[in-house]
Amino acid sequence: MTFATQLWDANQPLAQACLDNAFVQGIGNGSLPRAKFAYYVGQDAFFLDSFARAYSVCAAKAPDSEAFGIFHGLAGGVLEELKLHGGYAQDWGVELDNISPGITTRRYVDFLVATAWSQDIGVTAAAMAPCMRLYAYLGQQLAKDGVPDHSYSDWITTYSEGFFEDLARQLEALLEQYGQANHTVRQAAQGAYAYAMQCELDFFQAAWEVGE
Repeated sequence: MTFATQLWDANQPLAQACLDNAFVQGIGNGSLPRAKFAYYVGQDAFFLDSFARAYSVCAAKAPDSEAFGIFHGLAGGVLEELKLHGGYAQDWGVELDNISPGITTRRYVDFLVATAWSQDIGVTAAAMAPCMRLYAYLGQQLAKDGVPDHSYSDWITTYSEGFFEDLARQLEALLEQYGQANHTVRQAAQGAYAYAMQCELDFFQAAWEVGE
């Protein structure tokens, strides 16, 4: 069993809680109020900008050209994801240039950026892997009986497709290679992974609570 699989399995209750969250279920069945999704789009765009920057920091710290290229490519994948959010923003009247991050978003972003700058790249990969693996999992679960036809179909399609799964696997390969450099790095990676997964659940819950 790979290190990434061990971490995913250890945090499966949090992943299941994300899938069961009312926000995610609302995306799945199309019942999510538009205002909640619009809030999420803005917050996630702010988050993804920092996510891409964290990848870039890892690329700069990479010990070899292969890791540099992979981290750089993953940053490009995030920029493609941001294009999806840009389309949502245009359709739903969200001004991404004027987004103020909520407390939950800021806490998650600050954690990622601080980890990227201060920790070994293996620990940063562990902090970023939950987002990639979780979204692939959510997309695949919501699409297991076919992608439904409603307002959030594009979201489900994006995260259930093989392209996003490939990105998740690339990051997990880096986690496997660099997240076990020594006992200290491995322990830090375990803690970073668990904290990031909790941040993901909190992120969905914060989006759901808007307007409640």
